[in-house]
Amino acid sequence: MGKKSRTKGRSVESAPGEVGPRQPCPCGSGRQYKSCHGSPSGPPPIFSARPFEGFVGETDLIALREFVPAASAPLTLKEDPKREVTLCTLLPGAAPALVRENGAIWLGLQVQHAYGDPSRDLAAVLTAALTAEPGTMVGLTESPGDGPRLQDLVTGELAVTVHEGFDFWLSDVDDEDGSMAAVLEQANGSAAPTVRLDGVEAAYWTALGEREFLRWVRPEDEDQLLDALARLHAAGEDHLVEDGRLIGMFRAHGVLVPVWDLPQGTGAEALVAPVAEFEKKLVATLADARPLETHERSVRSGLASRQLTIR
Repeated sequence: MGKKSRTKGRSVESAPGEVGPRQPCPCGSGRQYKSCHGSPSGPPPIFSARPFEGFVGETDLIALREFVPAASAPLTLKEDPKREVTLCTLLPGAAPALVRENGAIWLGLQVQHAYGDPSRDLAAVLTAALTAEPGTMVGLTESPGDGPRLQDLVTGELAVTVHEGFDFWLSDVDDEDGSMAAVLEQANGSAAPTVRLDGVEAAYWTALGEREFLRWVRPEDEDQLLDALARLHAAGEDHLVEDGRLIGMFRAHGVLVPVWDLPQGTGAEALVAPVAEFEKKLVATLADARPLETHERSVRSGLASRQLTIR
């Protein structure tokens, strides 16, 4: 029986030209083929490779959704600009949205929806929250289909405030019975120190244990950005501070997020000037349309091999 089970569990080789069940789905979703277009139930109803494209502040929004622990940003509705709406990285209980007692809406980014287009998911939750009773939580239990995206409902720039912890949850609430204290303590204990750098968009310093990193969400086309980073790396011009190094990047919601490992004790303030200077170099290098030279192509392959897709 054991042998039979082991044999059954082995992967079946694909015929030439076919996509294997554990290979990336050709649709570009980032899922394995067996969990996407190769699934008996088919792919998710809606999939968007770059769901927040066109959103003013797209890169900061992605940072808040993927790796910034505690932050918020006010949103302005196109149809009702006076309605108070705040975008939050995380809400108590990972709630998709909360309608406060005063009618203000808090919209959570770090949720577990899996309907293929997180921007449509957020828009559906926001739309439901607009008519929900004060003091209630709003969730999403079914796919929003091809409904509007968040960028269809809001206007203006994204003014991000990074918080040291989640005390802002109680900014307008009296926790007289202490029911939120334990939740708040646990949430604050998991929030790594994080700072958004001034002068550039979506660059965040963080300390994880004894290590420090810079994670910088970039809006450029992936191939163009890789070419530019390869040129700078090959020329030794991608170092931000002494002993700091570009260690790789991850892909989230259709854009790349380069990551630098930093010496312990660097801090966020020491990065402001070198990051602004590096961005100037990067912009100039992005404009260079020449084909990569042999050693630059080698560097590019090395950088590409250190990519990780998380969304």
